[in-house]
Amino acid sequence: MTDLYPSTPWQTVGPYLHIGLTWPDGAFVVPEGTPGGFWLRGRIVDGAGQVLPDALVETWQADPAGRFTHPDDPRDNATAWRGFARSDTRPGEFAIYTVHPGALPGPSGTVQAPHLDLSIFARGLLQRVVTRVYFPGFTAANSLDPVLNSIPAQRRDTLIAIPDGDDYRFDIRLQGAHETVFFDV
Repeated sequence: MTDLYPSTPWQTVGPYLHIGLTWPDGAFVVPEGTPGGFWLRGRIVDGAGQVLPDALVETWQADPAGRFTHPDDPRDNATAWRGFARSDTRPGEFAIYTVHPGALPGPSGTVQAPHLDLSIFARGLLQRVVTRVYFPGFTAANSLDPVLNSIPAQRRDTLIAIPDGDDYRFDIRLQGAHETVFFDV
């Protein structure tokens, strides 16, 4: 009897995630050496605290003026800002080189603090999970951000990057104690 349905790899996102989803500019939102540029690095861990070496992180962010080159951003924006990067975790962590985004308009006239949107693809996930990264240097803006303030106070720190010299760390815990906050988008 022939197998009409050949077996598939155990990984739900597939074993070739980082091969099939390479991005020409990879981890660079901006070229290395851009004034104000920094690395955002972090590990992705499962509920048992094990580092996932086969995950993928995509980031999307506004430019330093808080604008997107996107039809959904109706404000005048003449820049050619891409705001996108992609990094896999084969070296044990992801790494994105970027600059701080600007503040964004929020719902009902509010202002969202500077942040990056992250999508995480990993084994065991049937769909991506989405989170945000906020920066500790924007304390006043963070305290007014409507999205950050909608999260219970004891969980907000899972969305704040940690300074690491001139760079930042942001570890993502997919489940368990101190799980990163994810958004239903």
